[in-house]
Amino acid sequence: MSSPRDVDVVVVGAGQAGLSAAYHLVRQGFAPGSGLVVLDGDAAPGGAWQHRWPTLTLATTHRVHELPGLPFEPASEDQPAAEAVPAYFAEYERRFALPVQRPVRVTAVRRTGDGRFLVESSAGTWRARGVVNATGTWTRPFVPRYPGQETFRGRQLHTVGYRGPEEFAGRSVVVVGGGASAVQLLGEIAPVARTTWVTRRPPVWREGPFGEEQGRAAVARVEAAVRAGRMPGSVVGVTGLVVTPWVRRALDDGVLTRLPVFDRITPDGVAWDDGRSVDADVILWATGFRAAVGHLSPLRLRTRDGVIPVEGTTAVEEPRLQLVGYGPSASTIGANRAGRSAAVALRRQLDAQLTRTA
Repeated sequence: MSSPRDVDVVVVGAGQAGLSAAYHLVRQGFAPGSGLVVLDGDAAPGGAWQHRWPTLTLATTHRVHELPGLPFEPASEDQPAAEAVPAYFAEYERRFALPVQRPVRVTAVRRTGDGRFLVESSAGTWRARGVVNATGTWTRPFVPRYPGQETFRGRQLHTVGYRGPEEFAGRSVVVVGGGASAVQLLGEIAPVARTTWVTRRPPVWREGPFGEEQGRAAVARVEAAVRAGRMPGSVVGVTGLVVTPWVRRALDDGVLTRLPVFDRITPDGVAWDDGRSVDADVILWATGFRAAVGHLSPLRLRTRDGVIPVEGTTAVEEPRLQLVGYGPSASTIGANRAGRSAAVALRRQLDAQLTRTA
């Protein structure tokens, strides 16, 4: 095997959070190449956006926040997000000459005996003084388990496998999940199929503006959970579901009439202990994701709940590791802010480390 390549900082992931972190790291004095490298597991720019379903347009996404230093100016709000955002990310990488290498899949991050990290990957090993993890969640879709799940004779898929409503025409579809993706997919599927929406908790609808004060309160709740090593829950669980004009029409039409989650899955559908049942051809799991941090397991930072406690973006037990797009920064605007915070925190931490060893 070839010798490890030495670098100051490795950024793992080139989605929104990773690109923001790389931009700010360069401005903190980490030179592209010798001081900084970005390793991305995808074959092309775009992060998770390039894998979104084709019918998701910019108009139907949560707002795509522009990266620092480059306006996001799509040709049309009707443009598929899976085209517009990757093109923007690609231009961003070119404009700022960010040192992204792909496709490079990071398999493990380990400590060395001299206060550095070994970042092992499909393209070899890097030895780094600091690591910024920006791997997001898209590669770890979560599907809960229910009794009888293996007996279902229809089709089960997660949102990562959804490509559009046409394949469900004339069928009976149970959509599971209380987040924004579930609402978006119901909006697409309901006109062509019979839909049933089930959630663990009643949805909380939010009408009117969502101001800075509410935003700070929501972020604070997520930060407190992650800092304590608890699962932070979904963003929607904190902020509620936005009532857009389409959502208002769907609510009035009964499309978004919700049932409590079923107790078991049968060969032909789903059933509740009170005797209710719904026949289904498809169960669509819009049940979210988990953080893709398995490659950090050798660092032994996770709590019993599987969470890495962080203070801001800094891993509490390993301050040379920054996590962006994680916990309170798992949103496009949160990822941007986290990128700057991580770069500043890592610059200070590595400068202090050099002072201590001088």
